[in-house]
Amino acid sequence: MSALFSLQNWFLETVGIVDLETLKNWFTYNPKQPLLFNSALFLGLFLIFYAIYILSRKTHYFRITYVVLFSLFFYYKCSGIYFWLLIFSSVVDYALSRLIFEETKQGYRKFYMILSLLINLGMLAYFKYTNFLIDNFNTLFDGTMKFEDIILPVGISFYTFQTLSYTIDVYRRELEPTKSFMDFLFFVSFFPQLVAGPIVRASDFIPQIYEKLKLTKEDFNRALFLIIGGLIKKAVISDYISTNFVDRVFDAPNSYTAFENLMASYGYAIQIYCDFSGYSDIAIGLALLMGFWLPDNFRTPYQSGSITEFWRRWHISLSTWLRDYLYISMGGNRKGKIRTYFNLFMTMLLGGLWHGASWKFVVWGVLHGLALVVEKFFGQFIKLPKNIFIRTIQVVLTFHFVVFCWLFFRAKDFETAFQVIQNIGKLTFDFNQWQTIILGYKNVFLLIAIGVIWHFIPVKGIAFMQKSFSSIPLLVKAILLGLIYWVVYATASAGAQPFIYFQF
Repeated sequence: MSALFSLQNWFLETVGIVDLETLKNWFTYNPKQPLLFNSALFLGLFLIFYAIYILSRKTHYFRITYVVLFSLFFYYKCSGIYFWLLIFSSVVDYALSRLIFEETKQGYRKFYMILSLLINLGMLAYFKYTNFLIDNFNTLFDGTMKFEDIILPVGISFYTFQTLSYTIDVYRRELEPTKSFMDFLFFVSFFPQLVAGPIVRASDFIPQIYEKLKLTKEDFNRALFLIIGGLIKKAVISDYISTNFVDRVFDAPNSYTAFENLMASYGYAIQIYCDFSGYSDIAIGLALLMGFWLPDNFRTPYQSGSITEFWRRWHISLSTWLRDYLYISMGGNRKGKIRTYFNLFMTMLLGGLWHGASWKFVVWGVLHGLALVVEKFFGQFIKLPKNIFIRTIQVVLTFHFVVFCWLFFRAKDFETAFQVIQNIGKLTFDFNQWQTIILGYKNVFLLIAIGVIWHFIPVKGIAFMQKSFSSIPLLVKAILLGLIYWVVYATASAGAQPFIYFQF
């Protein structure tokens, strides 16, 4: 009974009385409350959307148009007026890719391709890097240029890379254009992965648009399993350890002990993994409910035994995009060893800059680039034996290097990052102090431990959990999903928290 009262209170506090003002808030953009997967509003809107979607599954054109309109509405609720930028980008890339496909003269084809690159990367540069360039110009030349009042559109880095991959594939004659602009807009704006990936390849996704909608019982169960798991990762584990521990330490590292600085560094590694992989799981699950397959974006990256392996497991859609459209375009490993090392390094440097307009992200990319080059070079001469002891050492060393790099990714500036590093360098074993800290943050440390254990569950273990979940009656699954949303509400300190990668 108390649970029912709690759910009733949650509904009243979250939704309130449904009057004209409430309805207006549901359907208009509020920059302080963007529409998030982990919000009650999204759950309500998606349930209504999904009911109509299933009813329209046999009418291809209506279904495509309906999803496009909902996706544009979703993006409007996330980013306001910038949904027009998404439409503009789509019109440009659709038109230019058509011209590239139909043109027979290579010179014109190259011109259209360069024009697409200039427009797409130009928009990305303006919104993301204008103030970064102004700041560096003022610093280098003692300038007085004023910063522009620019708001970064949510997800612009993701959908820019997605549309570029489409145009490049058409240019390479590896892909034919979509049959209509609406089909292309469906590919670009598909809301499950629109604002934070996975970055979907046109060659993988577009053929699915023309297939008959199929949703098997296995797909449905896997989708719910992914969505529930993603919500727990994001809204329970990641958000809680962030607001109750990690953010506090990184805001003022010198106010905390060396042990707290160390645990906040580990905590952030778990936080960003649970946040981003949680989003990816929800996105993949939502797409699967709609009959679409999206690629895996994470494969237990902290189990990697090298940085090369880490990038095969972490943010897979970005790392493979950088490999196929940047690294290979620069020559890959086809122009000698020195050029290969340079291409690896530059790919990661630019990958770091993609994440944000700050030298912190450049340093993060440079560190990973150097690690890849070092592994590539010494891998020619050193062949380590394959056994569990060596593998464990490799995993531990790789994890700690990744955590070290995350410090520059998370800290607000270099000073903060170096403060954390210096504080960790003062670490000494003090059982009583460590015990007091662990007991004081017992919930945080428990969730960090759960995040670590979850990450290291074997593939067979996850498969068993999914199979067990599939055997539960549908009504119980629905109640469980509602309960998870209630837990999200109950553990949230200030409403649903945005996903970390929304800022990219």
